[in-house]
Amino acid sequence: MRILIAEDDSILTDGLTRSLRQSGYAVDAVSDGVAADSALSSQEFDLLILDLGLPRMPGIEVLTRLRARNSHLPVLILTAADSVEERVRGLDRGADDYMAKPFSLSELEARVRALTRRGAGGGGTILKHGRLEFDQTGRVASVDQHALELSAREVSLLEILLTRTGRMVSKSQIVDHLCEWGDEVSSNAIEVYVHRLRKKLEPSGVKITTVRGLGYCLERDSASA
Repeated sequence: MRILIAEDDSILTDGLTRSLRQSGYAVDAVSDGVAADSALSSQEFDLLILDLGLPRMPGIEVLTRLRARNSHLPVLILTAADSVEERVRGLDRGADDYMAKPFSLSELEARVRALTRRGAGGGGTILKHGRLEFDQTGRVASVDQHALELSAREVSLLEILLTRTGRMVSKSQIVDHLCEWGDEVSSNAIEVYVHRLRKKLEPSGVKITTVRGLGYCLERDSASA
C-alpha cells in the first residue's frame, strides 16, 4: 500500500514517514499544495494524509481538485484547527476522516488501516483465500495458522494481489502501489518478487498466474467460487 503525506511540518512528516514505513507502507511526502496536486494528478496512491494548512495551495483546494477528478482515493485530514466548522467543511469537500493536531501515532495508524481497507473494498482486518489468511493489522500471512516467512516487499505484493483477487494486476500497477519515489525497481525485480512469493504460496494451493505481457492474477478460491 502506498501513502502520500502532504504536510509542511518537516518534523511531523519525518515521524509519520518512519512510523508508517515500519508498518510496511510505501510512503512519499510533499510539503506544499501544488506539489500534492501534481503528484495526485499523475500517480496512484492508496491513501492521502492531507494537512489543510499547506503553502502555495490550501489543503482544502487540493481535496476539492482531487474529488473534481472523480477520484475515490481515501483522504485523512490533519489540521491544527479543531473547530466543528473546519471538520464539517473538510468532510463536505470529500474527506473520509479527520484528526486534529496533536494526535497519537497509534490512533493515526489505526485510522490509516481502516481507510486503506475501505479503499481496497474490504471490511475486516483478515483477508482469507482458501487456506491462506492475511492479517492487515499485524501484516502477517499464514497457512493453516502457521506464519509464512515473507519479506516486506513480498507482504506488500501479497496484499496488492489479495485485494484484487481474480483481476489482472499489471507490473506498472504493482510498482505504483509498492514503491516510493526514488526506488529503482525494474520489471525484472517485480518478476523476482512474484517468483519468490509464488513458491512460498505453493504449499497452500494459492496460485499466482502470469498473464503474458500484461501482469499477474491471483486465482479465485475455487471453494468460495
